[in-house]
Amino acid sequence: MLQIGDIQVHLIQESHYLVDPGGPFGLVPRALWSRHMTPTDDLLVLMTSNCLLLRTAGRNILIDSGYGHRLPEKIQRQLQLTRPFGDLCGGLARLGLAPGDVNLVINTHLHADHCAGNTRLAENGEVVAVFPNAEYVVQRREYEDACRPNERTRATYVADNFEPLRASGQLRLLDGDCDLAPGLRTVVTPGHTPGHMSVVLESGGQVAVQLADLATYALHFERLGWMTAYDVEPLITLETKRRWQVWALEREALLFFPHDPQRPAGRLQRDDAGRLKVAGVAFEPIQGAG
Repeated sequence: MLQIGDIQVHLIQESHYLVDPGGPFGLVPRALWSRHMTPTDDLLVLMTSNCLLLRTAGRNILIDSGYGHRLPEKIQRQLQLTRPFGDLCGGLARLGLAPGDVNLVINTHLHADHCAGNTRLAENGEVVAVFPNAEYVVQRREYEDACRPNERTRATYVADNFEPLRASGQLRLLDGDCDLAPGLRTVVTPGHTPGHMSVVLESGGQVAVQLADLATYALHFERLGWMTAYDVEPLITLETKRRWQVWALEREALLFFPHDPQRPAGRLQRDDAGRLKVAGVAFEPIQGAG
């Protein structure tokens, strides 16, 4: 657990999975990225779904919900998906929380690896909210793009991850930056998708930001030109990162990375040669019941 002023931040690693490095590293040559991350014998790289649980002002707030339990078995096998720390609800249980205790779910965007855990399959076959008492929020632009996927995005924009929430009245669409709780606001950080957003925490003189897929790994935030093949608008990602690098340096902000198994949290610094480097901060995941 980390403390940002009055805000408690807990890490729940919802899942681990393996992907072709062409996804997270795009055009970056293997000779460069492999200096920092060792691939498996099958030449795959590890990604984690790092969900954050915030406790502040008597509220329990979840940032992203991971893959959940509705993935087809074929896709789970392809991803070699495992849960070494238990699932999302197991992590919450270790904090003494049931799904009904979650007040707010922030979807940074609607790619399946960030929001498929929003919903579950009920005994009657209906797709319903995992968190029955929560309000879910996402940017309106993101929702509109997810409702009209194209050949590039239709594999990751899955209506069952968000439309049941719209039907139940639990989904609120945001128009731009928005204050959601004392010391907590969402900010639009486009590039990965046009409606992508990050989450800023400011409390007690301390500052942090959950960057979401503005920086999939800490490596992506250190290097402006490194970005994923998943980014819809990569050149916009580059300029958005440029602005937020300056922001993070000026504020000595704590940074959270959504898929990094080695540095889920850290601070951007300059080394002796003036190069940008994320110094990792100890941030252990809650070990939930399987």
